[in-house]
Amino acid sequence: MSTLTPAVTPEDTPAPPKSNRPSALANAKSMLSSRVATVIAIVIAVLWTIPTAGLLITSFRKPLDINRSGWWTVLQNPSFTLDNYRLALGHGTSSLADEFVNSIVITIPAVLLPILLATLAAYAFAWMDFKGRNLLFVAVFTMQIVPIQVTMIPLLSMYVNTLHLNGTFWSVWISHTIFALPLAVFLMHNFIKEIPAELVEAARVDGAGHVRIFFRVMLPLLTPALAAFGIFQFLWVWNDLLVSLVFLGGSPEFRPITVAISELAGTRGSAWFLLSAGAFIAMVVPVVVFLSLQRFDRLVWIGAVA
Repeated sequence: MSTLTPAVTPEDTPAPPKSNRPSALANAKSMLSSRVATVIAIVIAVLWTIPTAGLLITSFRKPLDINRSGWWTVLQNPSFTLDNYRLALGHGTSSLADEFVNSIVITIPAVLLPILLATLAAYAFAWMDFKGRNLLFVAVFTMQIVPIQVTMIPLLSMYVNTLHLNGTFWSVWISHTIFALPLAVFLMHNFIKEIPAELVEAARVDGAGHVRIFFRVMLPLLTPALAAFGIFQFLWVWNDLLVSLVFLGGSPEFRPITVAISELAGTRGSAWFLLSAGAFIAMVVPVVVFLSLQRFDRLVWIGAVA
């Protein structure tokens, strides 16, 4: 009596064991690319830091040493002094102390004003229904493509002939606010739109109006976004040279530290000990602000693409 052997179908055939070589190769490529990226990042960071390190070392060297050798020879003759900073911050024609204070006076209102106005406008565009809202928002957004240089002559003419604000702090405060508003409104609008509508509806049910909703609900949630935009606006205003030159006219009473350093470079271009110290004094405040608030930077780009 014969026995029938059951037919073996392809589905019943056990699959051969998969090789681990492709996955191992992929892991090796991933590790290699990661190491290469790390090495490239380190090289770029070193190359980026070298000029700053040279400026810092030069700012502490004596004038005679600066004229005789480069900063990279400091290890051969390690001689440092604080006289450069004392001269830069002291009294006299080369003092930058007053200009340093002027930069602070210019920067703080030029950061707070656009943040306040842009946040109010962004809330209106996001949560208030009025005629022509979308068209007006598009108009504000498109103002970002207008070059700042194009607006210089009309604004200067208005400050001189109509408002009589040329050569005062008000001219730079208003100008920096105008230049920052389009981007600020766009970024704040994107952040506000991401806030759940249920929070606003709950506040309205409790009887809150737009003013109370804005200050009690929106502002606490927008703190990271405000800090993120404040970093970029602070760095822009503090390092600005063009706007201050045009609207302040180089007046010693109101000029910021950037204008003073540029004039110092023109009149005393050979005084590297003074220029390097002044440049590093100008770098201290924005570096401190950036390092203390840099954790909020990524929120700007998240909001921009939201």
